Amino acid sequence: MVFDVVTIFPEFFRSILEHGLLKRACAAGAIEVCLHDLRDFTEDRHRTVDDRPFGGGPGMVFKPEPIFRAVESLRAKSSEKPFPVILLSPQGRLLTQEVAETLARESRILLLCGRYEGVDERVAEHLATDELSIGDYVLSGGELPAAVVMEAVTRLIPGVLGNEESVAAESFAGCEEQAGAGRRGLLDYPHYTRPADFRGWKVPDVLLSGNHEEIRRWRRQKALERTWRRRPDLLASIPPGEGDQQLLEEIKRLLACEGATREA
Repeated sequence: MVFDVVTIFPEFFRSILEHGLLKRACAAGAIEVCLHDLRDFTEDRHRTVDDRPFGGGPGMVFKPEPIFRAVESLRAKSSEKPFPVILLSPQGRLLTQEVAETLARESRILLLCGRYEGVDERVAEHLATDELSIGDYVLSGGELPAAVVMEAVTRLIPGVLGNEESVAAESFAGCEEQAGAGRRGLLDYPHYTRPADFRGWKVPDVLLSGNHEEIRRWRRQKALERTWRRRPDLLASIPPGEGDQQLLEEIKRLLACEGATREA
């Protein structure tokens, strides 16, 4: 996997690439991150990348010419098949685990980092193949979102984490132990480790029982319960797995009892 990152702050990524998962993936040859300074694709002596918006208004807008030159130059130098050109933008579609899984099947991804008030719309309309947002909020630039995309995608590349079962069981991923056959998109179940009793807070007995079927059922129930409490919208968008309906009814009764207790 090759990540091309076009930015006016290439130095922003230095520390990110010197620590943790991305550093290990680069060292192992699983990914290559190529940083490109957008100012290198300007043609004026001031290396100008932005200008005032037509129609007035606050802020400055990234000009289209340097961005088009950057992408077209990288395309011309690449022997790869056509690769995604992703504009990081608050107006983009939401980055989800499913989107990350799709991107992880690519061999090259180009990430465009905007700044200031935004990017000339012609970049989104005629150059980028996709627009991605990491959440319903606004940041000062696309560098942090680009780093998030790289992390989310890299950890899905086979062999990077070294434990494919761990990836399969995480929040938003599909896995039989977590959520039942056919169910995807649940939040992860709770995790515990030693000591079994910490300041009087004890690990659930079922996890110490050695009964793998009961542990599997408990984890599935907790994943459903956590998703129901925190992200019920996820449950509405995916079909229930085998046995999930019964567990959901138990969860509803539990929550109803909790509500009655609070009211009392």
